[in-house]
This record gives sequence, structure tokens and C-alpha cells, in this order.
Amino acid sequence: MLLRLATPEDHEVVGRATVAAYSPFIGGERPDTGYVEQLRDAARRAEEADLWVACSADGAVLGSVTICPEGSPWRELARPGEGEFRMLAVDPAAQGQGVGRALVEHALAHFRVSGASGVVLCSMAEMTAAHALYGRLGFEREPALDWSPAPGVELLSFRLTFAMQES
Repeated sequence: MLLRLATPEDHEVVGRATVAAYSPFIGGERPDTGYVEQLRDAARRAEEADLWVACSADGAVLGSVTICPEGSPWRELARPGEGEFRMLAVDPAAQGQGVGRALVEHALAHFRVSGASGVVLCSMAEMTAAHALYGRLGFEREPALDWSPAPGVELLSFRLTFAMQES
């Protein structure tokens, strides 16, 4: 599996895969908040944050994650000095193959190298498989940061604090 920054040629497939990955959680009775269009708009994420993709050996995009540096409009929870990532998505055909874990580990490594004190994120309450992954990687629930961007949409927050390095 290769991890790299998304290119403009990737944007359409990343948008489709992100919508497909989120579809089980955003359908049904949820109000239309325009979130599907945000999920589909990989070009905007790539312009305003760092959009990373995981690719197979033959170059097919398997998944993506949006790493939100300080100053990015995509940040929702992070304080100065903390990292945040959003829209972790694995194409349904590639789920269960370690793609999500690889993308999260890449985001964590990125923030460690940049000197962040830790990472925060939020996730839909229904995304229990993602929550389990975050727990395996050391994230803990941060209920004080839970929020609701729209009626019927509950976002749970998670935090991973990096251990202080000895000098």
C-alpha cells in the first residue's frame, strides 16, 4: 500500500469513495445538511488541508484522510499545538484490509513529527468500527468536546495525547 498526497486526478474517485464509505451513516432520516457535497468535494479539501490517499500496488485509490493543519478551515476541535484529521474514509470494497489503520497511523506520525502535543477528532456516533480503531491506537473519548452540527447528528470526540519525549 502506498500513501501519498492526493493529486487533482484523484479528486473525483476520492469524493465517490468518501461518499460511499459514509453512506450507511448519512442516509435514512438525517436532514440534508449539505454534508454529502462536503464529502464529495475532495478538491476543496486538498486545497484547504492535506488530503492523503492510500493506493493499491496498481495505483487504485483505496481510501483517504484529511489532515487539518493549523489555520485550515477544516479544523473543528483542535487547539493550537494539537493535530486534527477528518473524513477518514475507506472505499467499501477495501474495508477490513488495514487501509483505515494505515491512514490514521500516517496522520499520527505527521503530527508527531510536526511537534503536536496530540490529536483530536470527532466521529459520528454510529461509526463504531472507527471508534474501535481509534481505541486500539490509544485514543480516548473526550465527551467534553462532543457536539451536534445539525439536528439528529451527534459527533463523539476522541483525543490522543502524545507522550512527552525526553531531552
